[in-house]
Amino acid sequence: MLLKKTPSASCFAKRPPARPQAWHTVALAMLLAWPLGLSAASTSDLGLPPSSSSLALPSLGDAAAQTLSPMAERRLGDRIMRSILPDPDVIDDPLILEYVNQSWQALLSSARQRGDLNADIDSTHAWRPFLVRERSVNAFALPGGYIGVHLGLLAMTTTPDELASVLAHELSHVTQRHIARMISEQSRQSWISIASMILGALAVSRAPAAAQALMTGGQAIAIQGQLNFSRDMEREADRVGFGVLNDAGFAPIGMAQMFEHLQQASRLTDDNSYPYLRTHPLTSERIGEARSRMGPDGLLPPAIDRSDAREMLVAQHALMSARSRVLMDQRSISLIPLLNPTAPKGSSALEAVALHYTSAVSAQRLNDRAQVAASLKLARTAAISLPKAQHAAVERILALEEADTLVDARQAMQAAAILSNAVARGQGTVSLDARPELLLNARIALNLPDTRDSREAWQEAATRLQTHVSAQAQDATAWGLLAALWRNLGQPLRAVRAEAEATAALGDLPGAIDRIEGGAKNVRHASAADAIELSVMQSRLRVWRRQQRDDLAEDGAR
Repeated sequence: MLLKKTPSASCFAKRPPARPQAWHTVALAMLLAWPLGLSAASTSDLGLPPSSSSLALPSLGDAAAQTLSPMAERRLGDRIMRSILPDPDVIDDPLILEYVNQSWQALLSSARQRGDLNADIDSTHAWRPFLVRERSVNAFALPGGYIGVHLGLLAMTTTPDELASVLAHELSHVTQRHIARMISEQSRQSWISIASMILGALAVSRAPAAAQALMTGGQAIAIQGQLNFSRDMEREADRVGFGVLNDAGFAPIGMAQMFEHLQQASRLTDDNSYPYLRTHPLTSERIGEARSRMGPDGLLPPAIDRSDAREMLVAQHALMSARSRVLMDQRSISLIPLLNPTAPKGSSALEAVALHYTSAVSAQRLNDRAQVAASLKLARTAAISLPKAQHAAVERILALEEADTLVDARQAMQAAAILSNAVARGQGTVSLDARPELLLNARIALNLPDTRDSREAWQEAATRLQTHVSAQAQDATAWGLLAALWRNLGQPLRAVRAEAEATAALGDLPGAIDRIEGGAKNVRHASAADAIELSVMQSRLRVWRRQQRDDLAEDGAR
Protein backbone atom coordinates (compact mmCIF):
# COMPACT_ATOMS: atom_id res chain seq x y z
CA MET A 1 0.00 0.00 0.00
CA LEU A 2 2.64 2.47 -1.07
CA LEU A 3 1.42 6.01 -1.54
CA LYS A 4 2.48 8.54 -4.10
CA LYS A 5 3.29 11.95 -2.66
CA THR A 6 0.97 13.94 -4.90
CA PRO A 7 -2.38 15.37 -3.84
CA SER A 8 -4.32 13.82 -6.67
CA ALA A 9 -2.51 10.49 -6.62
CA SER A 10 -4.32 7.24 -6.12
CA CYS A 11 -4.04 6.26 -2.48
CA PHE A 12 -2.01 3.11 -2.86
CA ALA A 13 -0.32 3.66 -6.23
CA LYS A 14 3.25 2.58 -6.75
CA ARG A 15 6.39 4.60 -7.30
CA PRO A 16 8.95 4.28 -10.03
CA PRO A 17 11.85 2.12 -8.89
CA ALA A 18 14.63 3.93 -7.10
CA ARG A 19 18.12 3.83 -8.53
CA PRO A 20 20.98 2.09 -6.72
CA GLN A 21 22.15 3.83 -3.58
CA ALA A 22 25.33 5.91 -3.55
CA TRP A 23 25.53 7.35 -0.07
CA HIS A 24 29.30 7.11 0.33
CA THR A 25 29.71 10.76 -0.67
CA VAL A 26 26.70 12.23 1.09
CA ALA A 27 25.77 10.05 4.03
CA LEU A 28 26.71 12.98 6.22
CA ALA A 29 23.67 14.92 5.08
CA MET A 30 21.01 12.99 6.91
CA LEU A 31 21.75 14.36 10.38
CA LEU A 32 23.05 17.77 9.46
CA ALA A 33 20.02 19.57 10.76
CA TRP A 34 21.49 18.95 14.20
CA PRO A 35 24.85 20.71 13.80
CA LEU A 36 23.88 23.37 11.30
CA GLY A 37 22.37 26.68 12.22
CA LEU A 38 21.19 29.87 10.53
CA SER A 39 23.00 32.56 8.67
CA ALA A 40 23.98 35.58 10.71
CA ALA A 41 21.60 37.80 8.77
CA SER A 42 18.59 35.62 9.46
CA THR A 43 19.14 34.79 13.11
CA SER A 44 17.33 37.87 14.37
CA ASP A 45 14.21 36.84 12.46
CA LEU A 46 14.05 33.56 14.38
CA GLY A 47 14.86 34.94 17.79
CA LEU A 48 18.57 34.14 17.69
CA PRO A 49 21.33 36.43 18.90
CA PRO A 50 23.86 37.74 16.37
CA SER A 51 26.40 35.16 15.28
CA SER A 52 29.64 35.16 17.21
CA SER A 53 32.87 33.47 16.43
CA SER A 54 33.69 30.06 17.87
CA LEU A 55 31.22 29.88 20.72
CA ALA A 56 32.03 27.32 23.39
CA LEU A 57 29.70 24.36 23.82
CA PRO A 58 27.13 25.23 26.48
CA SER A 59 26.90 23.00 29.52
CA LEU A 60 24.19 20.37 29.44
CA GLY A 61 20.81 21.60 30.62
CA ASP A 62 18.56 24.36 29.36
CA ALA A 63 21.22 26.75 28.09
CA ALA A 64 19.87 26.43 24.58
CA ALA A 65 16.57 27.92 25.66
CA GLN A 66 18.36 31.24 26.15
CA THR A 67 19.35 31.40 22.49
CA LEU A 68 17.01 29.49 20.17
CA SER A 69 13.40 29.47 21.38
CA PRO A 70 11.22 26.37 20.89
CA MET A 71 8.97 28.34 18.54
CA ALA A 72 11.95 29.48 16.47
CA GLU A 73 13.21 25.91 16.28
CA ARG A 74 9.78 24.72 15.10
CA ARG A 75 9.67 27.44 12.42
CA LEU A 76 13.07 26.33 11.20
CA GLY A 77 11.94 22.70 11.09
CA ASP A 78 8.76 23.62 9.22
CA ARG A 79 10.80 25.50 6.66
CA ILE A 80 13.09 22.55 6.07
CA MET A 81 10.20 20.11 5.82
CA ARG A 82 8.44 22.24 3.21
CA SER A 83 11.53 21.85 1.09
CA ILE A 84 12.07 18.11 1.44
CA LEU A 85 8.49 16.74 1.57
CA PRO A 86 8.00 16.92 -2.23
CA ASP A 87 11.02 14.68 -2.75
CA PRO A 88 9.85 11.30 -4.16
CA ASP A 89 11.95 9.39 -1.64
CA VAL A 90 9.99 10.84 1.27
CA ILE A 91 7.18 8.29 1.15
CA ASP A 92 3.88 7.63 2.83
CA ASP A 93 3.29 3.94 3.36
CA PRO A 94 0.30 3.73 5.72
CA LEU A 95 1.17 0.40 7.33
CA ILE A 96 4.84 1.12 8.01
CA LEU A 97 4.14 4.67 9.10
CA GLU A 98 1.39 3.46 11.44
CA TYR A 99 3.81 1.02 13.06
CA VAL A 100 6.60 3.58 13.45
CA ASN A 101 4.17 6.14 14.82
CA GLN A 102 2.79 3.61 17.28
CA SER A 103 6.24 3.13 18.82
CA TRP A 104 6.96 6.85 18.56
CA GLN A 105 3.80 7.81 20.46
CA ALA A 106 4.60 5.34 23.23
CA LEU A 107 8.05 6.91 23.60
CA LEU A 108 6.60 10.42 23.55
CA SER A 109 4.16 9.51 26.32
CA SER A 110 7.03 8.06 28.32
CA ALA A 111 9.10 11.23 27.89
CA ARG A 112 6.16 13.35 29.03
CA GLN A 113 5.57 11.23 32.12
CA ARG A 114 9.26 11.36 32.99
CA GLY A 115 9.33 15.14 32.67
CA ASP A 116 11.79 15.15 29.76
CA LEU A 117 9.43 17.35 27.74
CA ASN A 118 8.78 20.79 29.14
CA ALA A 119 5.52 22.51 28.23
CA ASP A 120 7.07 24.95 25.74
CA ILE A 121 8.78 22.27 23.68
CA ASP A 122 5.85 19.86 23.89
CA SER A 123 3.30 22.39 22.68
CA THR A 124 5.37 23.89 19.86
CA HIS A 125 7.12 20.90 18.28
CA ALA A 126 5.58 18.73 15.55
CA TRP A 127 6.65 15.31 16.93
CA ARG A 128 6.13 13.84 13.49
CA PRO A 129 7.99 10.80 12.10
CA PHE A 130 8.33 10.35 8.35
CA LEU A 131 9.77 7.64 6.12
CA VAL A 132 12.66 7.83 3.68
CA ARG A 133 13.02 5.25 0.91
CA GLU A 134 16.66 4.37 1.46
CA ARG A 135 18.54 1.09 1.85
CA SER A 136 21.05 2.61 4.25
CA VAL A 137 20.64 2.19 8.00
CA ASN A 138 19.87 5.62 9.38
CA ALA A 139 17.49 7.81 11.33
CA PHE A 140 17.70 11.54 11.87
CA ALA A 141 16.00 14.40 13.63
CA LEU A 142 15.28 17.86 12.29
CA PRO A 143 14.57 21.01 14.28
CA GLY A 144 11.06 21.16 15.65
CA GLY A 145 10.62 17.45 16.35
CA TYR A 146 10.53 15.98 12.84
CA ILE A 147 12.07 12.49 12.81
CA GLY A 148 13.14 10.77 9.59
CA VAL A 149 13.46 6.98 9.49
CA HIS A 150 15.17 5.11 6.64
CA LEU A 151 13.47 1.94 5.47
CA GLY A 152 16.91 0.34 5.68
CA LEU A 153 16.85 0.78 9.44
CA LEU A 154 13.47 -0.93 9.71
CA ALA A 155 14.64 -3.73 7.46
CA MET A 156 17.70 -4.57 9.57
CA THR A 157 16.15 -4.45 13.04
CA THR A 158 15.01 -7.78 14.43
CA THR A 159 12.83 -6.67 17.34
CA PRO A 160 10.54 -3.72 18.10
CA ASP A 161 12.86 -2.86 21.00
CA GLU A 162 15.82 -2.27 18.68
CA LEU A 163 13.86 0.16 16.52
CA ALA A 164 12.40 1.86 19.60
CA SER A 165 15.90 2.31 21.05
CA VAL A 166 16.95 4.34 18.01
CA LEU A 167 13.77 6.42 18.14
CA ALA A 168 14.23 6.99 21.88
CA HIS A 169 17.81 8.13 21.32
CA GLU A 170 16.77 10.56 18.57
CA LEU A 171 13.85 11.81 20.67
CA SER A 172 16.25 12.54 23.50
CA HIS A 173 18.48 14.61 21.21
CA VAL A 174 15.41 16.79 20.65
CA THR A 175 14.08 16.92 24.20
CA GLN A 176 17.51 17.75 25.61
CA ARG A 177 17.79 20.66 23.13
CA HIS A 178 20.94 19.27 21.50
CA ILE A 179 19.80 20.52 18.10
CA ALA A 180 19.11 24.00 19.41
CA ARG A 181 22.47 24.11 21.17
CA MET A 182 24.39 23.12 18.07
CA ILE A 183 22.46 25.61 15.94
CA SER A 184 23.28 28.34 18.43
CA GLU A 185 26.92 27.32 18.50
CA GLN A 186 27.32 27.21 14.73
CA SER A 187 24.85 29.84 13.54
CA ARG A 188 26.43 30.31 10.14
CA GLN A 189 24.30 28.16 7.82
CA SER A 190 20.86 29.09 6.52
CA TRP A 191 17.87 26.76 6.47
CA ILE A 192 18.42 26.53 2.72
CA SER A 193 21.82 24.92 3.31
CA ILE A 194 20.26 22.32 5.58
CA ALA A 195 17.43 21.50 3.19
CA SER A 196 19.77 21.47 0.18
CA MET A 197 22.11 18.99 1.83
CA ILE A 198 19.26 16.65 2.75
CA LEU A 199 17.78 16.89 -0.73
CA GLY A 200 21.20 16.25 -2.19
CA ALA A 201 21.55 13.12 -0.12
CA LEU A 202 18.19 11.87 -1.39
CA ALA A 203 18.87 12.83 -4.99
CA VAL A 204 22.28 11.22 -5.25
CA SER A 205 20.72 7.76 -4.93
CA ARG A 206 18.69 8.48 -8.06
CA ALA A 207 20.95 10.72 -10.12
CA PRO A 208 24.38 11.79 -8.89
CA ALA A 209 24.49 14.64 -11.41
CA ALA A 210 21.28 16.11 -10.00
CA ALA A 211 22.64 15.83 -6.51
CA GLN A 212 25.65 17.91 -7.44
CA ALA A 213 23.30 20.74 -8.36
CA LEU A 214 21.95 20.68 -4.81
CA MET A 215 25.11 20.27 -2.80
CA THR A 216 28.78 20.58 -3.64
CA GLY A 217 31.41 18.14 -2.53
CA GLY A 218 33.46 20.93 -1.05
CA GLN A 219 30.62 22.06 1.17
CA ALA A 220 29.91 18.51 2.20
CA ILE A 221 33.50 17.89 3.20
CA ALA A 222 33.63 21.14 5.13
CA ILE A 223 30.51 20.30 7.10
CA GLN A 224 31.21 16.63 7.75
CA GLY A 225 33.42 17.42 10.69
CA GLN A 226 30.57 19.35 12.32
CA LEU A 227 27.98 16.59 12.06
CA ASN A 228 28.70 14.51 15.09
CA PHE A 229 27.21 15.38 18.40
CA SER A 230 29.67 15.87 21.20
CA ARG A 231 30.47 12.85 23.33
CA ASP A 232 28.60 14.42 26.23
CA MET A 233 25.51 14.85 24.06
CA GLU A 234 25.71 11.26 22.85
CA ARG A 235 26.03 9.98 26.41
CA GLU A 236 23.12 12.14 27.53
CA ALA A 237 20.92 10.90 24.65
CA ASP A 238 21.89 7.32 25.53
CA ARG A 239 21.10 7.84 29.21
CA VAL A 240 17.83 9.72 28.74
CA GLY A 241 16.80 7.53 25.81
CA PHE A 242 17.34 4.38 27.85
CA GLY A 243 15.00 5.69 30.53
CA VAL A 244 12.39 6.66 27.94
CA LEU A 245 12.68 3.24 26.28
CA ASN A 246 12.33 1.35 29.55
CA ASP A 247 9.44 3.43 30.89
CA ALA A 248 7.56 3.05 27.58
CA GLY A 249 7.42 -0.70 28.15
CA PHE A 250 10.07 -1.80 25.65
CA ALA A 251 12.73 -4.32 26.61
CA PRO A 252 15.72 -2.29 27.89
CA ILE A 253 18.12 -4.72 26.28
CA GLY A 254 17.00 -3.35 22.91
CA MET A 255 19.47 -0.45 23.03
CA ALA A 256 22.50 -2.63 23.71
CA GLN A 257 21.39 -5.14 21.09
CA MET A 258 20.94 -2.40 18.50
CA PHE A 259 24.40 -1.01 19.21
CA GLU A 260 25.90 -4.49 18.93
CA HIS A 261 24.09 -5.23 15.65
CA LEU A 262 25.28 -1.96 14.14
CA GLN A 263 28.85 -2.51 15.24
CA GLN A 264 28.93 -6.07 13.93
CA ALA A 265 27.30 -5.12 10.62
CA SER A 266 29.74 -2.28 10.06
CA ARG A 267 32.66 -4.61 10.62
CA LEU A 268 31.36 -7.10 8.08
CA THR A 269 30.92 -4.51 5.34
CA ASP A 270 32.42 -1.13 4.62
CA ASP A 271 30.06 -0.20 1.78
CA ASN A 272 28.80 2.96 3.47
CA SER A 273 25.41 1.42 4.24
CA TYR A 274 25.54 2.65 7.82
CA PRO A 275 25.60 6.47 7.83
CA TYR A 276 24.11 6.34 11.32
CA LEU A 277 27.48 5.19 12.59
CA ARG A 278 29.25 8.19 11.08
CA THR A 279 27.02 10.66 12.86
CA HIS A 280 26.57 8.52 15.98
CA PRO A 281 29.93 6.72 16.29
CA LEU A 282 29.75 3.64 18.51
CA THR A 283 32.41 2.73 21.00
CA SER A 284 32.85 -0.27 23.25
CA GLU A 285 32.36 2.15 26.14
CA ARG A 286 28.91 3.20 24.89
CA ILE A 287 27.86 -0.42 24.36
CA GLY A 288 29.15 -1.33 27.82
CA GLU A 289 27.25 1.57 29.37
CA ALA A 290 24.04 0.43 27.65
CA ARG A 291 24.53 -3.01 29.20
CA SER A 292 25.44 -1.67 32.63
CA ARG A 293 22.29 0.46 32.83
CA MET A 294 20.26 -2.73 33.03
CA GLY A 295 22.06 -3.75 36.22
CA PRO A 296 23.17 -7.30 37.03
CA ASP A 297 20.20 -8.76 35.16
CA GLY A 298 21.39 -7.09 31.97
CA LEU A 299 23.77 -9.96 31.31
CA LEU A 300 20.95 -12.50 31.54
CA PRO A 301 18.54 -13.40 28.72
CA PRO A 302 15.57 -11.02 28.87
CA ALA A 303 12.33 -12.33 30.30
CA ILE A 304 9.83 -13.26 27.61
CA ASP A 305 6.75 -11.05 27.54
CA ARG A 306 3.75 -13.10 26.43
CA SER A 307 1.12 -10.38 26.79
CA ASP A 308 -1.24 -9.92 23.84
CA ALA A 309 0.00 -6.37 23.25
CA ARG A 310 3.61 -7.54 23.11
CA GLU A 311 2.79 -10.48 20.83
CA MET A 312 0.98 -8.20 18.40
CA LEU A 313 3.88 -5.73 18.44
CA VAL A 314 6.40 -8.48 17.68
CA ALA A 315 4.26 -9.69 14.76
CA GLN A 316 3.84 -6.15 13.45
CA HIS A 317 7.58 -5.57 13.55
CA ALA A 318 8.38 -8.79 11.71
CA LEU A 319 6.02 -7.94 8.84
CA MET A 320 6.88 -4.24 8.67
CA SER A 321 10.57 -5.10 8.60
CA ALA A 322 9.80 -7.44 5.69
CA ARG A 323 7.72 -4.76 3.97
CA SER A 324 10.52 -2.23 4.35
CA ARG A 325 12.95 -4.67 2.76
CA VAL A 326 10.77 -4.64 -0.37
CA LEU A 327 9.93 -0.94 -0.52
CA MET A 328 13.44 0.36 0.14
CA ASP A 329 14.51 -0.75 -3.35
CA GLN A 330 11.78 -1.47 -5.90
CA ARG A 331 13.98 -2.24 -8.88
CA SER A 332 13.07 -5.53 -10.52
CA ILE A 333 16.61 -6.80 -9.99
CA SER A 334 16.07 -6.43 -6.24
CA LEU A 335 12.48 -7.70 -6.11
CA ILE A 336 12.74 -10.89 -8.18
CA PRO A 337 15.03 -12.71 -5.70
CA LEU A 338 12.43 -12.09 -2.98
CA LEU A 339 9.63 -13.90 -4.82
CA ASN A 340 10.53 -17.48 -3.87
CA PRO A 341 12.00 -17.43 -0.37
CA THR A 342 13.21 -20.51 1.43
CA ALA A 343 12.82 -20.55 5.18
CA PRO A 344 16.06 -21.57 6.93
CA LYS A 345 15.99 -24.77 8.96
CA GLY A 346 14.58 -24.14 12.40
CA SER A 347 12.72 -20.95 11.42
CA SER A 348 9.78 -19.96 13.57
CA ALA A 349 6.25 -19.73 12.25
CA LEU A 350 6.44 -15.91 12.39
CA GLU A 351 9.67 -15.93 10.37
CA ALA A 352 7.97 -18.11 7.75
CA VAL A 353 4.99 -15.75 7.61
CA ALA A 354 7.34 -12.77 7.16
CA LEU A 355 9.15 -14.50 4.28
CA HIS A 356 5.91 -15.26 2.43
CA TYR A 357 4.63 -11.73 3.08
CA THR A 358 7.88 -10.41 1.59
CA SER A 359 7.16 -12.48 -1.51
CA ALA A 360 3.58 -11.18 -1.72
CA VAL A 361 4.56 -7.52 -1.45
CA SER A 362 7.34 -8.02 -4.01
CA ALA A 363 4.94 -9.75 -6.41
CA GLN A 364 2.44 -6.92 -6.10
CA ARG A 365 5.13 -4.42 -7.10
CA LEU A 366 5.91 -6.62 -10.10
CA ASN A 367 2.18 -6.90 -11.00
CA ASP A 368 2.31 -10.68 -10.57
CA ARG A 369 -1.12 -11.20 -9.01
CA ALA A 370 -0.97 -14.99 -9.20
CA GLN A 371 2.20 -14.96 -7.13
CA VAL A 372 0.59 -12.57 -4.65
CA ALA A 373 -2.30 -14.99 -4.13
CA ALA A 374 0.04 -17.98 -3.78
CA SER A 375 2.31 -16.20 -1.29
CA LEU A 376 -0.60 -14.97 0.82
CA LYS A 377 -1.99 -18.53 0.95
CA LEU A 378 1.37 -19.83 2.19
CA ALA A 379 1.60 -17.01 4.72
CA ARG A 380 -1.85 -17.83 6.10
CA THR A 381 -0.96 -21.50 6.34
CA ALA A 382 2.19 -20.68 8.31
CA ALA A 383 0.22 -18.29 10.53
CA ILE A 384 -2.10 -21.05 11.81
CA SER A 385 0.38 -22.05 14.50
CA LEU A 386 0.97 -18.49 15.74
CA PRO A 387 -0.26 -17.36 19.16
CA LYS A 388 -3.77 -15.89 18.99
CA ALA A 389 -2.66 -12.24 19.30
CA GLN A 390 0.05 -12.61 16.66
CA HIS A 391 -2.37 -14.41 14.35
CA ALA A 392 -4.85 -11.51 14.60
CA ALA A 393 -2.16 -8.93 13.78
CA VAL A 394 -0.88 -10.99 10.85
CA GLU A 395 -4.35 -11.64 9.41
CA ARG A 396 -5.08 -7.93 9.38
CA ILE A 397 -1.91 -7.14 7.41
CA LEU A 398 -2.44 -10.01 4.97
CA ALA A 399 -6.06 -8.98 4.37
CA LEU A 400 -5.01 -5.40 3.59
CA GLU A 401 -2.39 -6.68 1.15
CA GLU A 402 -4.98 -8.88 -0.58
CA ALA A 403 -7.51 -6.05 -0.86
CA ASP A 404 -4.88 -3.63 -2.11
CA THR A 405 -3.85 -6.06 -4.84
CA LEU A 406 -7.48 -6.39 -5.94
CA VAL A 407 -7.81 -2.61 -6.17
CA ASP A 408 -4.72 -2.56 -8.38
CA ALA A 409 -6.49 -5.09 -10.59
CA ARG A 410 -9.57 -2.82 -10.68
CA GLN A 411 -11.63 -5.38 -8.81
CA ALA A 412 -13.06 -2.92 -6.30
CA MET A 413 -16.12 -5.01 -5.38
CA GLN A 414 -13.94 -7.97 -4.42
CA ALA A 415 -11.59 -5.67 -2.51
CA ALA A 416 -14.53 -4.20 -0.60
CA ALA A 417 -15.67 -7.71 0.35
CA ILE A 418 -12.19 -8.62 1.64
CA LEU A 419 -12.00 -5.45 3.73
CA SER A 420 -15.55 -5.88 5.05
CA ASN A 421 -14.87 -9.50 6.04
CA ALA A 422 -11.62 -8.49 7.72
CA VAL A 423 -13.47 -5.90 9.81
CA ALA A 424 -16.12 -8.46 10.76
CA ARG A 425 -13.61 -11.17 11.70
CA GLY A 426 -10.89 -8.93 13.11
CA GLN A 427 -12.36 -8.63 16.62
CA GLY A 428 -11.20 -5.03 16.88
CA THR A 429 -7.81 -5.45 15.21
CA VAL A 430 -9.25 -4.21 11.90
CA SER A 431 -11.02 -0.85 12.00
CA LEU A 432 -12.11 1.45 9.21
CA ASP A 433 -10.99 4.36 11.38
CA ALA A 434 -7.37 3.16 11.43
CA ARG A 435 -5.41 5.10 8.83
CA PRO A 436 -4.40 2.16 6.55
CA GLU A 437 -8.00 0.90 6.41
CA LEU A 438 -9.36 4.44 6.11
CA LEU A 439 -7.24 5.22 3.05
CA LEU A 440 -7.77 1.83 1.46
CA ASN A 441 -11.54 2.12 1.95
CA ALA A 442 -11.51 5.50 0.20
CA ARG A 443 -9.54 4.11 -2.70
CA ILE A 444 -11.91 1.17 -3.02
CA ALA A 445 -14.86 3.57 -3.09
CA LEU A 446 -13.24 5.66 -5.81
CA ASN A 447 -12.84 2.56 -7.99
CA LEU A 448 -16.49 1.53 -7.77
CA PRO A 449 -18.76 2.12 -10.79
CA ASP A 450 -21.03 5.18 -10.69
CA THR A 451 -24.20 3.73 -9.16
CA ARG A 452 -26.50 4.68 -6.30
CA ASP A 453 -24.73 2.25 -3.98
CA SER A 454 -21.38 3.67 -5.03
CA ARG A 455 -22.49 7.20 -4.22
CA GLU A 456 -23.39 6.03 -0.74
CA ALA A 457 -19.92 4.50 -0.46
CA TRP A 458 -18.34 7.76 -1.68
CA GLN A 459 -20.29 9.77 0.89
CA GLU A 460 -19.40 7.37 3.70
CA ALA A 461 -15.71 7.42 2.77
CA ALA A 462 -15.74 11.22 2.45
CA THR A 463 -17.34 11.61 5.87
CA ARG A 464 -14.72 9.39 7.48
CA LEU A 465 -11.88 11.24 5.75
CA GLN A 466 -13.30 14.64 6.70
CA THR A 467 -13.34 13.59 10.35
CA HIS A 468 -9.76 12.34 10.02
CA VAL A 469 -8.31 15.48 8.42
CA SER A 470 -10.02 17.70 10.98
CA ALA A 471 -7.65 16.12 13.51
CA GLN A 472 -4.73 15.37 11.13
CA ALA A 473 -4.56 18.46 8.94
CA GLN A 474 -1.09 17.58 7.61
CA ASP A 475 -2.22 14.31 6.00
CA ALA A 476 -1.69 15.16 2.34
CA THR A 477 -2.75 11.69 1.16
CA ALA A 478 -6.09 11.86 2.97
CA TRP A 479 -6.77 15.36 1.60
CA GLY A 480 -5.99 14.16 -1.93
CA LEU A 481 -8.42 11.26 -1.66
CA LEU A 482 -11.04 13.53 -0.14
CA ALA A 483 -10.72 15.90 -3.09
CA ALA A 484 -11.41 13.05 -5.51
CA LEU A 485 -14.45 11.95 -3.49
CA TRP A 486 -15.91 15.48 -3.39
CA ARG A 487 -15.51 15.73 -7.17
CA ASN A 488 -17.40 12.45 -7.60
CA LEU A 489 -20.11 13.74 -5.30
CA GLY A 490 -20.56 16.92 -7.35
CA GLN A 491 -19.05 19.33 -4.80
CA PRO A 492 -16.29 21.08 -6.77
CA LEU A 493 -15.65 23.83 -4.22
CA ARG A 494 -14.99 21.36 -1.42
CA ALA A 495 -12.78 19.43 -3.84
CA VAL A 496 -10.73 22.57 -4.58
CA ARG A 497 -10.28 23.26 -0.89
CA ALA A 498 -9.15 19.65 -0.25
CA GLU A 499 -6.69 19.84 -3.18
CA ALA A 500 -5.28 23.07 -1.76
CA GLU A 501 -4.88 21.51 1.69
CA ALA A 502 -3.08 18.52 0.18
CA THR A 503 -0.78 20.83 -1.77
CA ALA A 504 0.02 22.89 1.32
CA ALA A 505 0.66 19.75 3.38
CA LEU A 506 3.30 18.77 0.83
CA GLY A 507 5.07 22.09 1.32
CA ASP A 508 3.85 23.93 -1.80
CA LEU A 509 2.31 27.11 -0.39
CA PRO A 510 2.22 28.97 -3.74
CA GLY A 511 0.40 26.04 -5.32
CA ALA A 512 -2.12 25.92 -2.48
CA ILE A 513 -2.74 29.66 -2.77
CA ASP A 514 -3.25 29.39 -6.54
CA ARG A 515 -5.83 26.63 -6.09
CA ILE A 516 -7.84 28.61 -3.56
CA GLU A 517 -7.75 31.80 -5.63
CA GLY A 518 -8.72 29.95 -8.80
CA GLY A 519 -11.52 28.05 -7.12
CA ALA A 520 -13.02 31.17 -5.57
CA LYS A 521 -13.04 32.98 -8.92
CA ASN A 522 -15.06 30.20 -10.53
CA VAL A 523 -17.94 30.52 -8.06
CA ARG A 524 -20.80 32.46 -9.61
CA HIS A 525 -23.87 31.74 -7.45
CA ALA A 526 -22.82 30.45 -4.07
CA SER A 527 -25.24 28.31 -2.10
CA ALA A 528 -25.37 28.48 1.69
CA ALA A 529 -23.01 25.50 1.90
CA ASP A 530 -20.66 27.10 -0.65
CA ALA A 531 -20.65 30.33 1.37
CA ILE A 532 -19.43 28.45 4.42
CA GLU A 533 -16.75 26.68 2.38
CA LEU A 534 -15.62 29.98 0.83
CA SER A 535 -15.27 31.45 4.30
CA VAL A 536 -13.06 28.55 5.37
CA MET A 537 -11.02 28.86 2.18
CA GLN A 538 -10.45 32.57 2.75
CA SER A 539 -9.29 31.86 6.28
CA ARG A 540 -6.80 29.25 5.04
CA LEU A 541 -5.69 31.62 2.29
CA ARG A 542 -4.78 34.26 4.88
CA VAL A 543 -2.76 31.72 6.87
CA TRP A 544 -0.80 30.58 3.82
CA ARG A 545 -0.18 34.10 2.55
CA ARG A 546 1.10 35.13 5.97
CA GLN A 547 3.42 32.14 6.04
CA GLN A 548 4.64 32.92 2.53
CA ARG A 549 5.35 36.53 3.52
CA ASP A 550 7.28 35.34 6.58
CA ASP A 551 9.33 32.98 4.41
CA LEU A 552 10.11 35.70 1.89
CA ALA A 553 11.04 38.12 4.68
CA GLU A 554 13.48 35.62 6.16
CA ASP A 555 14.96 34.92 2.73
CA GLY A 556 15.37 38.64 2.12
CA ALA A 557 17.09 39.14 5.45
CA ARG A 558 19.47 36.27 4.85
